[in-house]
Amino acid sequence: MVKFSEEAKSLHASDIREILKVTENPEIISFAGGLPAPELFPIDEMMKVDVEILKKEGRQAVQYSTTEGYVPLRKQIAKRMKTSFHTDCTYEDIIITAGSQQGLSLLGQLFLNEGDIVLVESPTYMGATTAFAVNFPQFVEVETDDKGMVPEALEAAIEKYGDRVRLMYVIPEFQNPTGITWPLERRQAIMDIMNKHDIPIIEDDPYGELRYEGETMPTLKSLDTQGNVIFLGSFSKIFMPGLRIGWMVAAHDILEKAVMLKQTVDLQTSSFAQRQASYYIDMYDLDAHVKQIRDLYGKRRTLMYDSMKKYFPEGVSFTYPEGGLFTWVTLPEGLDAKAMMPEVIEKKVAYVPGGAFYPNGGNANHFRLNYSNMPEDRIVEGIKRLAEVLKEKIGK
Repeated sequence: MVKFSEEAKSLHASDIREILKVTENPEIISFAGGLPAPELFPIDEMMKVDVEILKKEGRQAVQYSTTEGYVPLRKQIAKRMKTSFHTDCTYEDIIITAGSQQGLSLLGQLFLNEGDIVLVESPTYMGATTAFAVNFPQFVEVETDDKGMVPEALEAAIEKYGDRVRLMYVIPEFQNPTGITWPLERRQAIMDIMNKHDIPIIEDDPYGELRYEGETMPTLKSLDTQGNVIFLGSFSKIFMPGLRIGWMVAAHDILEKAVMLKQTVDLQTSSFAQRQASYYIDMYDLDAHVKQIRDLYGKRRTLMYDSMKKYFPEGVSFTYPEGGLFTWVTLPEGLDAKAMMPEVIEKKVAYVPGGAFYPNGGNANHFRLNYSNMPEDRIVEGIKRLAEVLKEKIGK
């Protein structure tokens, strides 16, 4: 009999990935995965980009490279951090990762031992808790309202657990799964607390450039005066997710350890994929491409929200995100979104049950909807079908 390590034994299939298997059926109207709209992938442009890379760099473009990443791309990201995220850094403050998910995995290994405390929003992104879970930490869900993590609750959690608190993980911008955004005063209050206690913060920001309305907020990293914030960014939502190009911005002592650990994992992120992102930025207008994405997703966000207002029964509430990919639906107490899934799938619709976003369980009366991937007619039809199930359940 094969004997696995304790880490391997702790692994389990992602709820989202299991649901996505069901939604591969083209008849399913899927609001489940956080998939970008494929019709916006710049395929024609990328064919020209690939030719240009091979003409200019040839064999070097497919050779091994440094773990830190392709320097021209890191310089472009540093510039983008300034223009899009209002955060000052240089290319030496950045390493390239295989998507921001690898960044989460690396940071979990760097900071967490068994039994250490990770502070998270409630709910929080399940991909992060899954990445951290292999290190056997304890997740403490900090009370979260419609403005983000509650400062008083954060302070109370730190006082309760003391030195066991090793890390905080948050998504202040268009949070996954709720879609909410922290206002400036909340960001400043949280940073004051974390600076006082000198605790590292992972700021995950894959959606920050996808704002459809409202005022742009400063990143936590831009408010960081002590080098405690580790910023994770990604090209997955603003370019093409299959390239798996993300980045980490952090203090040099943290980056040095991250590079050493990454060398043991994959040596480096794809030399060619890094150049694909970099050459595209040089040859085309990435900002114009992102505007196309914002225009389409903003339209779909509004359509989904208006459709839910029109068709969902009384007693069901949902968020109105100013950006990002998701809205969060709250059902009356006593309803279980996961238990409803068979009936929802029978209607050929899919969502992600909300319980998976609470690392300590409970809160079954929620589900997450994605609006970026489905065309407008299917959004309306899918919401109608969901409404039928909800009316039947609430009617009972």
